[in-house]
Amino acid sequence: MDVAVKSEAKAKSANRPAPEIKQVGIIGAGQMGSGIAHVIALGKYDVLLNDVRKEAVDHALATIEKNMGRQVAKGVVNEADMKSALSRIKVAPNLDAFAMCDMVIEAATEDEATKRRIFQELCPKLKPSALLATNTSSLSITRLASTTDRPEHFIGMHFMNPVPLMELVELIRGIATDDQVFGVARAFVESLGKTTAVSEDFPAFIVNRILLPMINEAVYTLYEGVGTVEGIDKAMRLGAHHPMGPLELADFIGLDTCLAVMQVLYEGLSDSKYRPCPLLVKYVEAGWLGRKTNRGFYDYRGEKPVPTR
Repeated sequence: MDVAVKSEAKAKSANRPAPEIKQVGIIGAGQMGSGIAHVIALGKYDVLLNDVRKEAVDHALATIEKNMGRQVAKGVVNEADMKSALSRIKVAPNLDAFAMCDMVIEAATEDEATKRRIFQELCPKLKPSALLATNTSSLSITRLASTTDRPEHFIGMHFMNPVPLMELVELIRGIATDDQVFGVARAFVESLGKTTAVSEDFPAFIVNRILLPMINEAVYTLYEGVGTVEGIDKAMRLGAHHPMGPLELADFIGLDTCLAVMQVLYEGLSDSKYRPCPLLVKYVEAGWLGRKTNRGFYDYRGEKPVPTR
C-alpha cells in the first residue's frame, strides 16, 4: 500500500464508530480457531470460519460438534442450544465472505509474516467499521496493527487453550487502539462467559510471559539430565499441584508454538534467561511437535502416551 494512501486510511479509521457485534469471522480453523468458533456460536453470534485448507475447516466442524456433544452429555449445554449454535457456524470459502462481518478474529499460526499477509489481504474486503482482532499469544499488537488500514480498530484477543474450557481471555491494546473499540471488545468477550485480563503490549503478555519460561526450564531440566520426562511431570503435578506436567503441557500446546513464544521473548526482551532450550529446538526441527503430530516429549501412537526420552 502506498505510504500516502496508508496514512489517509489510518486517519479515516480514527473516525469510524465501533460496530455492534453480530457476525464474527474467524481466520484459521486449527485448534484455536475451532475453539473460538465454538464459544462464539454458543454465545449466539453468527460465525464464518475460514482456513486455507478445506480439510482443516471440515475437521474443525466435526471437532466442534463432538466437543459440544460432550458438553451436552455433562449437562453444561442443552441440546437445543447445541443445535442452534451449530446452525450459526458457516464456512467462509475465501476472505471476500467477511465483507459484512462486524469483527474478524485472526487465529492463524504464530508467525508474524503470515499474520501480516492475512491482514493486508483482508483489510480491503472489510466494511469500514469492522473490528480486527488477533489471537496471537506473543507478538506485538502495535506492530501488527500498523500493517492494517485500521490500527484504531485493532486489538489483541488472546483466548486460552482449550477455548471451551478455559475461563480467561487476555485483551491487549496496541498504542493506537481506540477506547470505544476496547470497550466493545471487552463486552463481547464477557458476553461469551469469559473473564478478561488486560495486558500491556509487551512480548508474550501476561500468561505466556510466565508460563512458557517455566516450560522452557522444564525442557532444560530434561536436557541437563536432572530428571526424566515422567519424573519432571510427576514432580510438578504432585509437588506443585499442577493439573498437567510442564512437558505434557508443552505437547498439548505444540512444541512449535512454545518455541515461537520463547523466540519472541528472547528477541524482544534481549535477556538470556529466555534463551530457548536447544532440546526444544531439536524436537521442533525433527517435526515432533506434540499431540498434533503424535510425537513430542511423549509418543501418542500407542494405547497410552510413552516418554520419548
